[in-house]
Order: sequence, then structure tokens, then C-alpha cells
Amino acid sequence: MSIWKKLAEFTLVRKLLYALVGIFTYPGLMIVNKLRIRGTEHIQDLPKRNVLFVSNHQTYFADVITFLHIFCAVKWRKKNKLGVPYYLLNPFTRVYYVAAEETMKSSWISRLFTLAGALTVRRTWKKDGNETRRGLDPSDTRKIQRALDRAWVITFPQGTTKPFAPGRKGTAYIIKQMRPVVIPVVIQGFWRAFNKKGLKFKKKGTLLSVTFKPPMQINYEDTPEQILAQVMDAIEQSKQHMLQGAHHWKTAEKLAS
Repeated sequence: MSIWKKLAEFTLVRKLLYALVGIFTYPGLMIVNKLRIRGTEHIQDLPKRNVLFVSNHQTYFADVITFLHIFCAVKWRKKNKLGVPYYLLNPFTRVYYVAAEETMKSSWISRLFTLAGALTVRRTWKKDGNETRRGLDPSDTRKIQRALDRAWVITFPQGTTKPFAPGRKGTAYIIKQMRPVVIPVVIQGFWRAFNKKGLKFKKKGTLLSVTFKPPMQINYEDTPEQILAQVMDAIEQSKQHMLQGAHHWKTAEKLAS
């Protein structure tokens, strides 16, 4: 186990990192831009383990950082808002997030974010000098299952920030095997406000929207394909939502405001 992974298992290290990252990122969410949160009533009384958050993906880091802010605020009994970030004095740390190994090794900042609970998985492999996308391998799946055994896990079924990209069956297999509480999340505006990594501003004054939906009603005996289709529809990344076109996206963001 690497030194980074060992450090990430210490609660104090994670609390300090959450507080540090939270202080620097809070203004970008609440002052430079405007964060609108909905549905925190669906996550207030969840069990402490075996909860899987599935979400669409728009930036490498801003999405996850925002989720961590919200989880910390909900721990302090805040509803659909962050308010004054005193929640960073004792942040919620029983959460992990799935991230591509190649992304988390790309810079010293991404390596630092590994301490916040990253479950690194290999999304690509080399063949004849070219990168080829692939699904989760068994060791990565076991890593996520172990995390669910003791905490919450955030995953992005598409594994990319490209909108309406197909979902990966690995998420469905984990749901079938672990039978977690599955909370779908829909985010909007992050691609407009931040660059792809989510660490630099692209357009200030943007409305950022995070909506937590009720726990999914899943038939765990369904096939992985059926479960994945249900998940993709819940996070509004299915073909049906894609066919609604840009008019739907703009209307949804307008309603969120």
C-alpha cells in the first residue's frame, strides 16, 4: 500500500484536508458562483455504510468537492444550503469517491486529493502505444466493495465528463452484488463555471445546481444491463434525456434558478 493510501486511512488527516480544501473552495461555490442544492432530505438519515451515490460528471474535482461540502453541511443538520462553513470544524469523512488512477497521478494537487478518500481505478490500458478504454477489473471492484462495507461511496457511472456518454456495467455489477442504498444525483452548471479539472474558473457568476433524488427502487435480480439503464435514466444521462436536446437542459437550469 502506498504512503498516500496509508495516510488516507487516518481520520485526522482526512479531516484536516477537508478543512483546508473546504476553506479554499467555498468562495468559488458560494461567492464567485451561486450554488443551489435540492433534496438533502433524502440523505439526512441514511445508514453509515453501504450507500452508493451515482451522478453525472462534469469536472474532475469540482463535482466531488461540492458533494463533500454538502455532506459536511448535512452532518451539521443544514438543509439544502451550505451557509457559513463552520461545518469544516468537524467535517464528515465517512465517504469515498471513485476516480481514474491516471487522473489522480497527473499532478501533485491530484495526489493530494487522493487523501480525501479516492478509490483509484484503472480506466485505460496501453496497446501498441495507444490508450484503450476499458471497464473495471476485479481488483478495482473489490476495492469499491470494501469501501461500501464501511462507508458511503460516490461514483460516476460514465467514467468521463462527456455528457450522455454510455454508462459502465461495473456500477451495475456492484449494485447487484452489494445491494446498497442508491442515491441518484444530477448536477448542472459545473462545466460552464470551471475548466475540465474543476480547479480554475471559466465563467464567473454561474448557477451551480446539485439535486439529490430519493433512493432508487431497484430489483437486484434484474440483469446488469437493466440496472444500468435505470441508473442512467435516474441521473438524466439516458438516450431519452439526450433526445430532449439543448432546450431541455436550458429549461432545467432555468427552473433550478
